[in-house]
Amino acid sequence: LESDDTGNRLRFQLELEFVQCLANPNYLNFLAQRGYFKDRAFVNYLKYLLYWKEPEYAKYLKYPQCLHMLELLQYEHFRKELVNAQCAKFIDEQQILHWQHYSRKRMRLQQALAEQQQQNNTSVK
Repeated sequence: LESDDTGNRLRFQLELEFVQCLANPNYLNFLAQRGYFKDRAFVNYLKYLLYWKEPEYAKYLKYPQCLHMLELLQYEHFRKELVNAQCAKFIDEQQILHWQHYSRKRMRLQQALAEQQQQNNTSVK
């Protein structure tokens, strides 16, 4: 029983690490160039990993964009395009642009919230 627990914990950690690696377009390009996406067993494994989209598992992810990549990897056309380094570069650039936009938007929201709290504190006095 203890051995099963250790095995399950190890499997969880390995699958968590692998799923998060899918957020890296250069890693996806690496897998595509080595033919992993042509292997039916590997494609089936990617389908199996969709359970990470469930909230009880997704809460452990540090890089949620990996779930979007996992979803896209379910499509043969996307898997074929990843062989092209330009495709991976484009995805990488789009992720960076998204993060920059998200960071700026988040900062503006935090500033607006701080200003609103300051106004509320002033009006209460």
